[in-house]
Amino acid sequence: NAALAHYSPSNGSSRKLSVDEMYLSDTGGQYLDGTTDITRTVHWGVPTPLQKEAYTRVLMGNIDLSRLVFPPNTAGRTVESFARRALWEVGLNYGHGTGHGIGNFLSVHEWPVGFQSNNVPLAAGMFTSIEPGYYRDGEFGIRIEDVALVVEAQTKGGEEPFLTFEVVSLVPYDRNLIDLSLLSQDQIRYLNAYYDTIRARVGPELQRQQLEEEYRWLQRNTEP
Repeated sequence: NAALAHYSPSNGSSRKLSVDEMYLSDTGGQYLDGTTDITRTVHWGVPTPLQKEAYTRVLMGNIDLSRLVFPPNTAGRTVESFARRALWEVGLNYGHGTGHGIGNFLSVHEWPVGFQSNNVPLAAGMFTSIEPGYYRDGEFGIRIEDVALVVEAQTKGGEEPFLTFEVVSLVPYDRNLIDLSLLSQDQIRYLNAYYDTIRARVGPELQRQQLEEEYRWLQRNTEP
C-alpha cells in the first residue's frame, strides 16, 4: 500500500502487517506550540538489496538538502534537485513534491513555502518539510520526511548571511535499511551529529517520564 504516495485505507485494501515487507508511517500532530509532519519507513525483517539501496539513496537526498548552504532569496525549486540527485544517479525518481510549508499550529500544508515552481524564496524563520521518496508499484514505498527550519548559516565570508536548514524533527532513521557503503564521510558525520542531538534532547525527556523501554530503544537506534 505504501507504493501509493498518498494511500487511503479501506475495508477492501487494508492488509495485515508483515515482518517481510517495508512499512511507511506518515504521521504528525498539532500542538499549541507547533505542527509536525514526519514520515519514517522501516523494515522489521531482511530487506532486499534494491529496497536497501533505494532507502539509502532517499536518505542521502534528505541529508544533502538538509545540510545545504545557499544564498538568500533562493527559491525552493532552485535547490530541490539536491534531494533527488542520489536517486537520479541510478535512474530512480519520485513523482511528488520535495516539501511544503508547515504552519505553526496552522495548516500541515501551508503555502507559499516549499520546493515547487510557484513557491516564494526561502527566508530565515520559515518551516518546511523535506521529504524525498521512492515508490515501486505493487511492491513497496519509501519516504523520509523531516520538518526543517530555515536558519542563517555560519559561513566565513560574504556581506549577506547565507541560509541553511535546521532539522527540528528528532526521530531516528531505520538502521536496518541503511547501506553505509553508499554514504559519504560528510553524510555520515551529519547523521552522527543528528543522532547526538536526538539523544541530548529526547533522551532526558524519556527518562523524566520513566519510559525506560523507549529510552533503551532510542539509545540503540542512535548509536554512531
